Amino acid sequence: MKENTPIDSPKKVSQFLMLLHFFLSHVYNLITQNLTSFFSSLIKEEKQEEEEESNEELLPPPPPRNLDEVETILGYEFKNKCLLEEAFTHTTYNKNFSYERLELLGDAVLNMLVTKEQFFLYQDLGPGLLTWLRAANVDSEKLARVAIKHGFHHYLRHNKPLLHKRINIFMEEILEYPLHSNGLVEVPKDLADIVESIIGAVFIDCGNSVDTVWRIFERLLEPLIDPDTLKTHPVTELYNVCQKRHKKVKFVDLWEKSRTFLVLVDNKLVGKSIHDTRRKDILQNRAAKNALDNIGKIFSSE
Repeated sequence: MKENTPIDSPKKVSQFLMLLHFFLSHVYNLITQNLTSFFSSLIKEEKQEEEEESNEELLPPPPPRNLDEVETILGYEFKNKCLLEEAFTHTTYNKNFSYERLELLGDAVLNMLVTKEQFFLYQDLGPGLLTWLRAANVDSEKLARVAIKHGFHHYLRHNKPLLHKRINIFMEEILEYPLHSNGLVEVPKDLADIVESIIGAVFIDCGNSVDTVWRIFERLLEPLIDPDTLKTHPVTELYNVCQKRHKKVKFVDLWEKSRTFLVLVDNKLVGKSIHDTRRKDILQNRAAKNALDNIGKIFSSE
């Protein structure tokens, strides 16, 4: 009878280490590529914004309203008023005194609070669906909607001439999607940032009490997206629909040439989106949505 040994040979250890090294290298490359792509996209957006500002005759942003009104909206009175001022100060207004650090803190606090709430509220849901549910309730569009609903954008101190125009466009576009567009509208990120920075400011001011923060913001975040109102991302939905029918989906990326995305299903053009946003990912989402709107007619004719 052959005796069992903890490790049959040093060769297996070597093979395992090689596989581990390969795996970690692969993960590192993926992270690096994604970060490079993200920052490259961000830089392009900033350059485009600068070009748009230089090409348009822009008026200065309207003066912000009195911050005392924010305390009434929150139902909370700040002990340290400087935190409230900091939470509504953009880097373009004062680069040495802005909401960026509070935003970072608020983002972490909000993620934890929403996760905790949903963990106990939906005890039958698995981690995958809980993750999607949390993401839908804390993403930029959801928080930007909160900012608009409660008028926080009127109190933001900034020097971004185009921001007022983009906020107005956002307010018009979300009328078509009462709860969430799932990536079909362009979101002024500054709106989401100030919601997170307010959360961070309240968290510090109240002595790091997560219960106090949730008591204030649970009401402001309503209506929260639940399992019944959670929608599938249009690109994911398109792949799911086509997979069930054994159809092949292909996205044709013409962003660099003509700001266009085409959607082919079994090499047939079923959807497109052309030059209607500054964001490549939103253009792709809109092309997928257009394909979903058309695909029923194509399937029914087969």
